[in-house]
Amino acid sequence: MDLYIIRRHGIWSNEDELATTNDKSLQVGEEMKDRLRWIRSYAVTEEDGRIGSVCIYEARDRDAIREHGRRIDAPSEDIRLVSGTAVKRDDPEPVTIV
Repeated sequence: MDLYIIRRHGIWSNEDELATTNDKSLQVGEEMKDRLRWIRSYAVTEEDGRIGSVCIYEARDRDAIREHGRRIDAPSEDIRLVSGTAVKRDDPEPVTIV
């Protein structure tokens, strides 16, 4: 499997919607565990106040990520293959877990 970054732009209006999608993502991810694996996500505040995300997934291919996005009602068309990783530090504390 390859490593991908997925950018979801402002698809949630509040943290409750985001939490619901996170729960769905875990369930669907388990059903698709032979094709993809959710590594981590960062929720981001968009300019209009909505919530977007930057997600890291291992996946067999982009189609697996797109299917996962459809199944969790979170479009996944901004998908980039990671060409390298440079981790300099752990995430700062505290990181809010959604």
